[in-house]
Amino acid sequence: MRSIRLTVAARAALTSALMVSASVVANAQAAQAAKTPAKAKPTALESGVDKLAATPTVASAIAAIQRDNAWTLDQQASICQIPAPPFKEEKRAASYAERMRSIGVQQVRTDGEGNVIGEIRGTKPGPTLLLAGHLDTVFPEGTDVTVKRDGTKLTGPGIGDDCRGLAVVLAVARQIVAQKVPFNGRLLIVGNVGEEGPGNLRGVRALFNKTLKDSIDMFISVDGTGIGITNGGVGSNRYRVHYKGLGGHSYGAFGMPNPIHAMGRAIAKIADLEASSKPKVTFNVGIVTGGTSVNSIPFEAAMDIDLRSESASALAEIDGRLQKALRDAVSEEKARWPSSKAALSLVIDTIGIRPAGTTHDSTFIVRASLAAARTMNLYAPLTISSTDSNVPMNLGIPAVTLDGGGVGRGAHSLDESYDDRTDGYKGPQWVLLVTLSLLTQR
Repeated sequence: MRSIRLTVAARAALTSALMVSASVVANAQAAQAAKTPAKAKPTALESGVDKLAATPTVASAIAAIQRDNAWTLDQQASICQIPAPPFKEEKRAASYAERMRSIGVQQVRTDGEGNVIGEIRGTKPGPTLLLAGHLDTVFPEGTDVTVKRDGTKLTGPGIGDDCRGLAVVLAVARQIVAQKVPFNGRLLIVGNVGEEGPGNLRGVRALFNKTLKDSIDMFISVDGTGIGITNGGVGSNRYRVHYKGLGGHSYGAFGMPNPIHAMGRAIAKIADLEASSKPKVTFNVGIVTGGTSVNSIPFEAAMDIDLRSESASALAEIDGRLQKALRDAVSEEKARWPSSKAALSLVIDTIGIRPAGTTHDSTFIVRASLAAARTMNLYAPLTISSTDSNVPMNLGIPAVTLDGGGVGRGAHSLDESYDDRTDGYKGPQWVLLVTLSLLTQR
C-alpha cells in the first residue's frame, strides 16, 4: 500500500472540513431531537393503573385470561349457537344465567324485561359499576346459527356482535372471582336484551328506568371487536309513515289524491333537506311499500325513515323539518286535485327512538379506559356510535362501550366472522383492567 503525505496546508484544510462536517451532523441530530417529542410523564391516574396491573391478584387475573383464552373462545362459540332473535332472547338468557352462576357470580336473576343480572361484591364500600354484553342478534327466528372454526377464525351470525362481548364479560367476571381480586363497591354483571334495531335499547332502558333505577354510578358495555372506546352516542329517530286515501281505478277514478304520489313528494323534500356535518346529521328513507296493481290508484303507501345525529339538539332540529316536509306533501297533493273530495291523510308511527349523548373525554371513565390501554401498550381511539351506552349517556351517567379484542368482519351478516389471531386475549385483559381501575382508582 502506497503511503500518502499531506502538506501542512492540506492537513489544515482537511481538519477544517472535518470540523464543519461534525458541526453539520450535530446540528441535524439536534433538529431531529427537537422534532421527536419527549415521552410524556405519566399522569397520577396512569401511574396508578400501572401499579394496579402489577399487584399480585390483578397480575394473576391478567395472566389467567391469556392462559384460559381457549375457554373464552369456547364460551363465545357456544353462546352464539343459541338463537337469540329480537324479542326472543329467553334461551340464550337462561344459558347465560347458568354460566354466570358456574363462575361464582352471586344473586343471579332475570328482570321483567329479560335482562340477566348478577353481582360481585367488593371488599369495601364504593360505587356501583355495571358491566354488560347484549344477548340479542339481528337475525330472525330460524336462522342457522352454527359456528364454524378454521384455526383462530370463528364464523357465524352474531359471533362478533355481540357473542364476543358476552364472552369477554364472563372472562372478566370469572377471573375477578377466581383470583379474589379486591375492589371497592359493587360490580354488576349483565347480559341485556334488546340492543339491536328492533329492540330499541329496551333492555338497558329497563335497567336504568326500572330494575336498577338510581343505583348505577358507571356503565360499561362490551360490544364488538378490536380495541376502541365509544364515548359518544349517536341518537336516532325512526318512523313508519303512512299516506292513506280512497283509492280507485287508475282511469275511471283519475283525478283524486294519490297516496304514493304524496309519498313521492315527501321523499323528494326529504332528499333536499340540508344536513350539517358538524355535528353530523343524517337522514334516510330505507323502505317503501304500497299499491295493489299497476292500474289501481293505491289506498295506502308507507315508508320507513331514519334520522341520526350525535347531537340531541341537531337531531330535534332536523326532525322538525322532516315533520313539516311530511305534512306539506299532503297539502301539495290535495292542491293538485282541487275538485276532488277524496280524503288524503297522514299517519306517523314511531318505530324507534335512541337518545343521543356524550361522555366527555375528560371524565374519569374515559381517562381510566385510556390509561388502561396505555398500561397494556394498546392503541384505543375514541369513537362515536350507537350502542347500549346511549341510554346512560343521555341520563348523564358516565358510560363507555369497549371493544372486545380480536378482528371482526361482516357484522350483521350471515357470514360474520371473528378472528382471535395471536392476541385476541388482550381485549378481555384490557376490559378487566378498566373495570378494576374504575373500582379502585380515584
